[in-house]
Amino acid sequence: MNSPLDEKPLVGADRVLAVLVELGNHPAGVSLDDLTHRLSSSKPTIHRALTALRRAGLATQVSRGIYALGDEFVRLALRFQAGRPEGEVVEPALHDLVRRYNETAHFAVLEGAEVVYRAKVDPPEGGVRLTSVVGGRNPAYRTAVGKLLLSYTLEDPAALRDLIGDGPLEARTPTTITAVDELWAELQRTREREYAIDDQENELGINCVAVPVRWARSGRVIGAISVSALVFRTPLDTLVADIEAIQKIVDMATMEGSA
Repeated sequence: MNSPLDEKPLVGADRVLAVLVELGNHPAGVSLDDLTHRLSSSKPTIHRALTALRRAGLATQVSRGIYALGDEFVRLALRFQAGRPEGEVVEPALHDLVRRYNETAHFAVLEGAEVVYRAKVDPPEGGVRLTSVVGGRNPAYRTAVGKLLLSYTLEDPAALRDLIGDGPLEARTPTTITAVDELWAELQRTREREYAIDDQENELGINCVAVPVRWARSGRVIGAISVSALVFRTPLDTLVADIEAIQKIVDMATMEGSA
């Protein structure tokens, strides 16, 4: 999904923010020439944006002509992530799920038509690790967490079409749901059973189940937790058969964390 910052031309504060976002795509640093090319702006304007970011500690010059995000940006991001109110709720549940299944557990929220992963715990053993990262995004329609959250957010097929269009949707794998009507039917089934499945729809060899995360006091759904498993190690049927235990682990953590 494109950011509003992708619109041209970039001026003033939008240019500074665009430089900040672009720096985030280059952990090892990026040259002034590359920034100029990527953002379709002149060297003087990009340099002024970098100067403003460096004054605030949000960018740094790592070598001659090479720039990266600054330590102050990292500090702010980590402090913000650690201070999220749901953090103390979901982390214990993620660790409990990983111990139980020896598979990866995620916590995600919905932003528009995408899911954003806010927490992830990998199993301590096993040679295969999923490519998902905290802060990473995926289209909601082809993930278990996404379908779960869409099912609680959208009221009718028209709302779904307003969000993702008329389709067909991109087929990431042979099992990805690409027809909007079929997706809506799946969202209805998801809402009724109160869990979602991903049958290798986002990545071949990976299946997934997701359950809602609710604040104990209000019952409001604040996100979704999933168990993402290697198909050869933990088949989808195994996860579905254990869905009540998964939801119980999540609910117990929610009760304790929001008490």
